[in-house]
Amino acid sequence: VESLLLDKELPEEIIVHTLFGEASAKQQQAALATVPRGKRKIILSTSIAETSLTIDGVRVVIDSGLARVPRFDAKRGMSGLVTTQVSQANAEQRRGRAGRQAPGICYRLWTEQQQMELPKFLPPEILVSDLAPFALELARWGDADAKRLRFLDAPPEKHLTQARTLLTQLGAFDVQGKQTEHGNAMAELPVHPRLAHMLVKGKELHLGSMACDVAALLEERDVLRGENDSDIDLASRWHVLQTGKGASRFAVERAQEQSARLRHLLNVRHGKHDEKELGQLLALAYPERVARRRVSGEGRYQMVSGTGAILPKKSMLSREEFLAVGDVDGIGNEVKIFLAAPLIEKEIRLAFDEQLVESEEIHWDEREEAVVARKVTRLGALELSEVPLSTSSEKVTNAMLDGIRLLGLDALPWTKDADSIRVRSEWLRINNLTKSSLPNLSNEELLETLEDWLAPYLSGITRRVHLQKLDMSMIIRAMFSFEQLRELERLAPTHLTVPTGSHIPLDYSSGSQPILAVRLQEMFGETETPTVANGKVKVLLHLLSPAHRPLAITQDLPSFWKNAYPDVRKDMRGRYPKHYWPENPREAEPTRRVKRK
Repeated sequence: VESLLLDKELPEEIIVHTLFGEASAKQQQAALATVPRGKRKIILSTSIAETSLTIDGVRVVIDSGLARVPRFDAKRGMSGLVTTQVSQANAEQRRGRAGRQAPGICYRLWTEQQQMELPKFLPPEILVSDLAPFALELARWGDADAKRLRFLDAPPEKHLTQARTLLTQLGAFDVQGKQTEHGNAMAELPVHPRLAHMLVKGKELHLGSMACDVAALLEERDVLRGENDSDIDLASRWHVLQTGKGASRFAVERAQEQSARLRHLLNVRHGKHDEKELGQLLALAYPERVARRRVSGEGRYQMVSGTGAILPKKSMLSREEFLAVGDVDGIGNEVKIFLAAPLIEKEIRLAFDEQLVESEEIHWDEREEAVVARKVTRLGALELSEVPLSTSSEKVTNAMLDGIRLLGLDALPWTKDADSIRVRSEWLRINNLTKSSLPNLSNEELLETLEDWLAPYLSGITRRVHLQKLDMSMIIRAMFSFEQLRELERLAPTHLTVPTGSHIPLDYSSGSQPILAVRLQEMFGETETPTVANGKVKVLLHLLSPAHRPLAITQDLPSFWKNAYPDVRKDMRGRYPKHYWPENPREAEPTRRVKRK
C-alpha cells in the first residue's frame, strides 16, 4: 500500500508513515509525532495501533477488516501467521481510534451485513496457539495430561498431543510421557522449550555462548528487519550481534541484553565460535524443519515434517544441500523460509542419530519401468542417503512381477511357438476335449499365477527391457508334462496335411472350431471334412481362390462338392482359365500348380 501511495503524485502537505511491531525506533517516533502545522499525515499500520497506542491528531480510520494472527497448525506441527477477518470486538476497537481526542469517522471496507456475520470475538489463544510451553509447565506441576485442571476453554487435545510429541522428540519427556532430567533443565529456562533444548544441548556441545546468541536472535525482533529482506541467513544476524551494528540499534541492543541474561542463567562465558556451527544449533531447536534441497528446482526444499519450503529469490543459501530452518510463514503444503542456516549431512547424523530410520525399499517404478531396490536412511520425511540392494532377492522378483501385472502379458516376448501352445491348449481345455488336466493358460490365470510359472526365470531381470531375454517357448512348455505335450500335438496339431501333401496351419483362436484356410485346388480328391481331437471336431474349411481370396466357408466338404462347387466352377473358370476346375472334384487330382499347356 505504501508503494502504491508513493507512486501517485500526492500533495506536498501529505506525509506517509508506516507503523508495525518491528519498525525501528526512528520510524515509530516519526509515526507518533505531532503533525507539523500545514501538514497531513497518513499512517499505514498493522493491528499494533488497535489498542496499544494513542496517536495525536487521528480523525479518520480506514479499516481493511483484516489481521495477521498466529495460528498453530497441528498437522504440520508449527505455527505461522495467517491473514484472517477481524472480530466484531476488534472492529469496534479500531473504530474507537478515530475518536480518541475529538470526533472522528471510521470507514469500514465491508458491508453492514458482513459486519453482523463477523464473530463477536477472536478465538481464545489457548485454542489456536502452540501448546509446547504449556505442556512442559503442566508436566512440571505433575499433571502432564491436564485432566485434573479445569479450564474456561479446554486446550484442544490434538494440539496437546502435538506438543507432547515435540517435547518427547526434544528429550523433555520419556516414552511413557514422564518428564526427564533434560526436561527439568529445559523447564528452568524462561524461553520456549525449543530454545531451552537448544541451550542445554548447546552447552553440552561447548557451544553454550553461541546458543545464547541464537536464542536471543530467535526471541527478539529481527536485527536486520528492513535492511535486506532477501538475506535470510542466520549468520548475517549473528555477525550483527557480535559487532553491535545493525539496521535497528534498538533490536540489536535487546538481543545482546537477552543473550547476556541467558549466558548468566546457563552459566557460560562469552566465547568465540565459527558461524558454520549455527546450523547445528538451529536444527536442535527446530528438528522437524531440517530441510533438503529438492531436485526439481533451485530454492525449493523439503523439511523433515514433510512440508515443502521455498527460499526468497536470489537467496545466497539457495545452493545449499541441507538447511536448518528457524522461521517460516504460511499455511499449506509449501511455506516461505525467513530464517535459515546451512547444515552438512554429518551434523544431521550426529544430532539425530537415534531418530534415523533405515529401511529397504523394493518396488516397481512405473515411470522408469524398472524395479527400484535400495536401502534408504531417513530422518522423518527427509531422505539422507541410499545404497543399492542386490537384485537377486525374492523381494526384487516379486516387485518385478508387480510390474509385469501392471504392464500386462503383452510386455513378455511371446514367440509364435509359445502363442501356438497357449491357443491350442486353451482350445482343448475350454472345449473339454481332453481327459488330461491341462494348465490354465488364460490371461487372467497367467497373471494371477506369475509366481508359479514365471518367477523362477526372473533372476537378474529388473527392467522391462530385460524381459526380452526370456525364452517364452521354453517357459510355457515347462508348464506341461511330456505326456501332455504329446497329447497336445496329437489332439490339436499345428498343421494338417491336405491331399497335395502341403502342411497347412490351423487357426485355433476363432472359437469352437479350428480354421483351415487352403486353396480349393489342394482339396480335390478329399471326400470327407478333416477333423481334429480324435475325430471329435470338424475343422472349418476356408476354401480359397488361386488369389487366396475366400470362395466358400464350410464344415461339410461332401455337401460343398455336390451343391456349391458347380456354381463356383462356372464362375472361376472364366476368371482363372489357367487353373484346374474339374467337373468331379471328389475324384480329381489335387494340385498346387496351373494347368500344363
